[in-house]
Amino acid sequence: MKRLSVLSALVVLMIFSVACSKSSSSPTPPLDKTNDGSFKVYTEGKVTTVQNLAGDTIIGIAPSGQPYGAGKFTFFSLVNKTIVPNSDSATSNWDIAIRGTTIITNGGTSGPGNGGGFVWVGAFDNLTAVPADSVFKTDNAPTYAITTGSGKGWYNYDGPTNLVTPLPGRVLVIRTANGKYAKIEILNYYRKGSTPAASETDAIKLAEQRFYLFRYTYQADGAKTF
Repeated sequence: MKRLSVLSALVVLMIFSVACSKSSSSPTPPLDKTNDGSFKVYTEGKVTTVQNLAGDTIIGIAPSGQPYGAGKFTFFSLVNKTIVPNSDSATSNWDIAIRGTTIITNGGTSGPGNGGGFVWVGAFDNLTAVPADSVFKTDNAPTYAITTGSGKGWYNYDGPTNLVTPLPGRVLVIRTANGKYAKIEILNYYRKGSTPAASETDAIKLAEQRFYLFRYTYQADGAKTF
């Protein structure tokens, strides 16, 4: 009888442990390992990752040899984790927009929202709060809150290899259209989050670029902590 009681207790303990592990597991989807190159968004904990967000992809080469896109921004809502149609570009429905290596925020000359931002130097995980001495810039085209140009904002362009790579330790601190806060790290500029080899052809490098991979944390309650 005593042995049976101990065995019963162990069975109950095992059932309880399994139930607890199931209830505490995260319901959010894992990273899409298949990554077929299509646009996807997933969230794990506080961090949302955006895959393959197209930002005015290359459609031709000018007589001067310069590649060009359609000249249109892709608008994205950090709040709702969705692409916003261009027809809503004059509204507060979006927070950031991308076109090539240019990133704009919904404020100033770019939109009617309360948006702004700046580039913070440091590791994404180490930025736990908006620094007290922060100055949020607003877009004033052709100058933007997120500084443009190789080595000046979030990316580096290497002429000899014709490749764009994110600068390490650069975090975009964003004030959203609704006046709340987010931090963003650009992880890659190419489709499937895979930078072409330096030896790859320029045709492939151009075709695969302008597909952003980035992660971000949005503070929905308006606090400046992440």
